[in-house]
Amino acid sequence: MDRIEKLCIEHGMRMTDQRRVVARVLAGSQDHPDVEELYRRCHVVDPHISIATVYRTVRLFEEAGIIARHDFRDGRSRYEEAGDIHHDHLIDMKSGRVIEFADEEIEALQEAIARRLGFKLVDHRLELYGIPLEEPEA
Repeated sequence: MDRIEKLCIEHGMRMTDQRRVVARVLAGSQDHPDVEELYRRCHVVDPHISIATVYRTVRLFEEAGIIARHDFRDGRSRYEEAGDIHHDHLIDMKSGRVIEFADEEIEALQEAIARRLGFKLVDHRLELYGIPLEEPEA
């Protein structure tokens, strides 16, 4: 049983076979799929699953805080498991690839800025958008 399934059970969710499929596909994703991509992957595992079921399941998991939704300016909501370890995202504007990273200096700077402005930082989300540096021509 993967982490998403365990969290669902801890939240008292009834785990139908189709919810298990969605949970397992999400848990096995190394990227940040949108619902349509998630549906395609789930459909390979269970050809009887509907896109409506995937949408409902994703919404249920998100409302429970089991998965996180991201809007990376491409018009699609993308999802990932809500992990215990904080990380930020760099989005390649050419390919759409999402790169996860963690940086202690950035975290410390954000804390310092919040403190300087009279706040205790309780949450944040950092998304960087960029294009690959062009290789210099020889």
